[in-house]
Amino acid sequence: MTWEFSIENIAGIRQGEARIEPGVNVVRASNWQGKSSFLASIETALGTATPLTEGQATGRVTVTTADDDIAVTLERTDGSVSRTGTPYLHDEYDRVCATLFASLDETNEIRRAVRNGETIEHLLTRPLDFENIDERIADLKAERERVETERDRAADAADRLPQLRSRVTDLESTLDELHAQRADLDDETGGDTDSRDRLSELRVERDRVDSRIDRLETTAERVRETLAEKRAELEALSVPSSEDIERELETLHEDCRDVERDVELLQSVYEANKRVLDEGRTELLTDVSHDVLADTVTCWLCGEDTTRDEIEAQLAALDERIGELDSQADEYRERVATLEAKRDEVREARRRETELTDRIGTLESRLAETEESLESARERRSELASRIETLAEAVDATEERTLELESEIKYTETELEEVRADLEDAEAQADQLSTLDDEYASLTAEISELRGRKTEIKRRTREAFSTALEDLLERFDTGFETARLTSGFDLVVARDGREARLDALSEGEREVLGLVAAVAGHDAFDVDERVPVLLLDGLGGLASDNLRTLVDYLRDRAEYLVLTAYPEHEGFDGHELSPADWQVVSHDVDAETAP
Repeated sequence: MTWEFSIENIAGIRQGEARIEPGVNVVRASNWQGKSSFLASIETALGTATPLTEGQATGRVTVTTADDDIAVTLERTDGSVSRTGTPYLHDEYDRVCATLFASLDETNEIRRAVRNGETIEHLLTRPLDFENIDERIADLKAERERVETERDRAADAADRLPQLRSRVTDLESTLDELHAQRADLDDETGGDTDSRDRLSELRVERDRVDSRIDRLETTAERVRETLAEKRAELEALSVPSSEDIERELETLHEDCRDVERDVELLQSVYEANKRVLDEGRTELLTDVSHDVLADTVTCWLCGEDTTRDEIEAQLAALDERIGELDSQADEYRERVATLEAKRDEVREARRRETELTDRIGTLESRLAETEESLESARERRSELASRIETLAEAVDATEERTLELESEIKYTETELEEVRADLEDAEAQADQLSTLDDEYASLTAEISELRGRKTEIKRRTREAFSTALEDLLERFDTGFETARLTSGFDLVVARDGREARLDALSEGEREVLGLVAAVAGHDAFDVDERVPVLLLDGLGGLASDNLRTLVDYLRDRAEYLVLTAYPEHEGFDGHELSPADWQVVSHDVDAETAP
């Protein structure tokens, strides 16, 4: 299945397209042509690296496969590079495995640690940090406890099966015997169901009458309480006589009207004469003699001589009289308002008295009707009690036995149904016992496996290291006889039958050991099941034939093996990629330095 790549501003590649095929893929070119950058593009698509081209704000890798389209975009913000899109590897655990055991370039931490003679235990076991072993063990233990509880229930159910089956058999026998006794009793009594039915009807009717009596007694008690309340309220109500108030109001209204008419009349006289004087028009009404000291005026009412001052004094006296009458009218009106309020209070008291009297009458009538109905109901109950007693005596003593048998039959049928249900549930639970035992054993084994996961991974890694090294030593002509990983994951090399220091090995030999250690992790963690690509780069320390030997050894460990090679390296029997059409950063440098 071909993977088609489109690359823009990734590492040293500004623009380029390429494809890889299943098997070996070789990127062959000289230095600074984008070989390592292409492998960085694959890592970007996998989601294990973000190698945005220096000086660029964005970069992008797209991969088209037969099953999916992958697009990853890199962006530089405030000096850091972020990734958007959905890379091939979604899980952080898979990315860690790919970084350590599938991206085997010269920056690979395992190769670098071996190269520098550093410990590699923490590198070979790092994926375990992402497996959440403790949390998984806790979840499995909780699940095992649940299964254990269900298993205990199933075991209890299995233990109870004989007892439940015996109980079902006993109840079935008891029920058959009860039905037989019931049939024999019907034969003896001739099946006299009419009397039983009539007795049942009378008892039902008696129950209904009892309920009616209870309701009527409750109603009568409630009416009595309400009646007592209304009578107490009526007794406490005081209704004074309003005849004196009405007579006084009538007198006051007449007196007030008389005073108001007097005020109105005097006010008319005062205003008319006042206006004549104020406007100086006395000549319109009488003769005026103008003397040196004062004017003499003939009074237009009495015909006597007088002066303007005397007329004004008379008007002032008239105005004072009008004020006195106004005050008297106000007093009358205030007294009228007071008496009218008292009259309204009397009317409201009379209205409430009438209302209470009517309500009391209604309640007394309702109480009488209720007591009459209650008495009738009690008489009916007494009659029914007598009829029930007479009819019950008429029913043969076997009737009670019939009822007892029917009750026992119903009780036994109910108990049998419940026991059968319990038996069915117990059988279903017991049937699960074997499955629960297997599930419990499986969970226990999985917990044990997780508890020993780190130890098992170390063991598998050491075994994979030994196997890979043994296989490679048969292919490579190295300067050491063997190497091994100790239990503490120290790398021990033997040369000439003695332990040798790593820094005494050649660069190529250390690179081989670093690759073997990474391949051991690749096998121990089953990386090929999650990461389909294996990347090789930075193998300049290996001769051409050794590099070809290494490729032949690794070609079956991944679906896609991608490596870099120089033009002088011999063919690798695989798909070759040429970066001739790629636009790389080194081309920009060449263009800048060209004459």
